[in-house]
Amino acid sequence: MIRMSLADVAGAVGASRSPEGVLTGEVRIDSRQVRSGDLFVALRGEHGDGHDFAAAAVDAGAAAVLVDRPTTARDIVVPDVLEALQSLARQVFSVDQPLTFGITGSSGKTSTKDLFAQVLSAFGPTLAPVGSFNNEIGLPVTATQRTSDTAYAALEYSARGVGHIAFLCEIVRPHVGVVLNVGSAHLGEFGSVSNIALAKGELVAAATSLVVLNADDPLVAAMSSRTSHRVSWFGTAPNADYRAAVISVGDDGRASFVLETPHGSAPVRLQVRGEHQVSNALAVAAAVLGEGVTTDVAQVAELLTAAGPVSRWRMEVTERTDGVTVVNDAYNANPDSMLAALRTLAVMGGGSRRTWAVLGPMAELGPDGDEAHREVGRCAARLAVSRLVVIGSGAAGIHAGAVSQGLPAEAAARVDDIDGAAALLRAELEPGDVVLVKASRSVGLERLADAILSGADS
Repeated sequence: MIRMSLADVAGAVGASRSPEGVLTGEVRIDSRQVRSGDLFVALRGEHGDGHDFAAAAVDAGAAAVLVDRPTTARDIVVPDVLEALQSLARQVFSVDQPLTFGITGSSGKTSTKDLFAQVLSAFGPTLAPVGSFNNEIGLPVTATQRTSDTAYAALEYSARGVGHIAFLCEIVRPHVGVVLNVGSAHLGEFGSVSNIALAKGELVAAATSLVVLNADDPLVAAMSSRTSHRVSWFGTAPNADYRAAVISVGDDGRASFVLETPHGSAPVRLQVRGEHQVSNALAVAAAVLGEGVTTDVAQVAELLTAAGPVSRWRMEVTERTDGVTVVNDAYNANPDSMLAALRTLAVMGGGSRRTWAVLGPMAELGPDGDEAHREVGRCAARLAVSRLVVIGSGAAGIHAGAVSQGLPAEAAARVDDIDGAAALLRAELEPGDVVLVKASRSVGLERLADAILSGADS
């Protein structure tokens, strides 16, 4: 973070008083992570109140604690702690703002952000969140981490309703707005796909220099009307400025393609898994080349080729000592990402290895949720997965859809919980099998992936 006096911090958040001293560390929302010189932000949440840990934060060396009631001698007292955090982020980030790339979409935000961070780092110090810090708390925390040396920022903008991204853009307004896709993630909260498109388009309206849009997604393409700035198009469509040609996917799940741009073309072989990552890579190329960070297509292609997986539990591939391959995509799930993961599983099976799709429920899909689960099951059957394991009653539609599409009953199992899935897999996995594990975040299927990986030695 940029070094600030505590008096300046108080001024930025609207507090009348502050303790003496200087903020030399980071902004923390977890008291267990506090180090000397940090600012601890005492947020209230569903499972706790940060004010209860303010004293522990000071004992750990916090320069100050941001609170809404007196707790310690290092208090900066404000009416609303979250609003104060957002105000501080706005102040810290707006001074000589680094070139900022904002990313949104129904799926792929974090994977694309990770690609952005690795590519941009070749051109200068780059700020990007760890994992998916992309909401009204995560984005301002990330923004406060910029330093005086930060040249670029790659930030995610998430939404669970119309107006959310517009609000985040008031905290950090991006120079470049990138929209990946519009799908049915969080459909139950938005109410309609058109509302999802409306919300994602708020990033387009806020971008101050360049808008980067997916030419293959009609709902994204329509967002061009929401900006007067330059638009760069990416995709496989003929009108895309940044196109992928000659796409192929190896049996390791990694895609290769030729990157075609107005500046020339170059081959790319991605390290991240899944054909859907081609679109994410194109978005990065369209933004970095379109904004003029560089015009060297070969360099961008080389950087995309070198970029590896960063955030955990997103198509994270690990091989056991007995040759069982585990694809841990347990971080989250929606219909689009489920189908993409299943297609990658089928490719990795290659027709010669047994494939297991171990799937749990997808949350927040609204009244169409059952049909969405059934379509995932039908897709699993069409892709001829060897075994389907469905976890929990909320995912029952996946099982029903697969059986209705012709997956043999003996190949489709339903279990109540993670322990049931682990027991089945321990009993039936064979060397060389490929296992995909995927569900919504709340299910916690990364624990199952860990159990499978430890199974070879148990």
